[in-house]
Amino acid sequence: MAQASVQHRAEQLASRLPALLVAADRVATTVAQGVHGRRRVGQGDSFWQFRQYEPGDAAQRIDWRESAKSQRLYVRETEWEAAQSIWLWRDASPSMDYHSDPQLPTKRARADLLLVALAALLVRGGERASLIGSGLPPLSGRVALNRIAALIDRPADTAAASLPGFEPLPRYAQLVLIGDFLSPLDEIHAAIGRYSASGLRGHMLQILDPAEETLPFDGRVRFEGIESDDSVLISRVETVRDEYVERLAAHREGLVAIARPAGWSFATHRTDRPPHAALLALYMALSRQPGS
Repeated sequence: MAQASVQHRAEQLASRLPALLVAADRVATTVAQGVHGRRRVGQGDSFWQFRQYEPGDAAQRIDWRESAKSQRLYVRETEWEAAQSIWLWRDASPSMDYHSDPQLPTKRARADLLLVALAALLVRGGERASLIGSGLPPLSGRVALNRIAALIDRPADTAAASLPGFEPLPRYAQLVLIGDFLSPLDEIHAAIGRYSASGLRGHMLQILDPAEETLPFDGRVRFEGIESDDSVLISRVETVRDEYVERLAAHREGLVAIARPAGWSFATHRTDRPPHAALLALYMALSRQPGS
């Protein structure tokens, strides 16, 4: 889909003010009361790139000399602006649709809420944000927030990948990846490694349902695969609970071992807990400088 078509659809959806945006704004407002903005460190004002003018850009940022070469308007971006761009991604694969209790949100619903709430905090601070895979450049202000919320609030894609695909991003940009990260560790390492090898800093937030952490079931239970046709029948679940918890802990240690050498942060969140603490932790992680 062409960039203009994607943006048009995003603006149409945003005009309906989705419930997700309302909820995310509420969470962001609560967290914003306890923070004072990110510590911004510029990388200079040297030229970075030209990009096409987007609604919401100030008119004085248009580079008229470059624009005169074609029938389109172009904005001149500096290296400092590239440093402030935040690229967001959340897992939209079928495994994220799980919740063990109807009273709990699905993992995807919580990931969506946290991503849009984080975007709300960022644009309040003048940051530029976009979604990995959207094909759209990062923007600041309410236009950026509405666009992100609209793109996130689309129907689930049953073919969505459980890990982000690689795309070239501006140096000094930061990434925020939100998902359950239950894929094999070697696949996760490969996905994170491509971005870290480009010198990009990132932040991983693992979201799990409480049942995925504690395996609270008893007796004979059949576990159906969400992203495959596999199923496992266990006659007495309680007999494998300790081993399951140990394997999950080992997997989580593996995630930390992937993130730490790359200079990335890693945090966890359960869907039975309020989203505010996870959002604050993500926001503060973005504020930290390398080595701090």
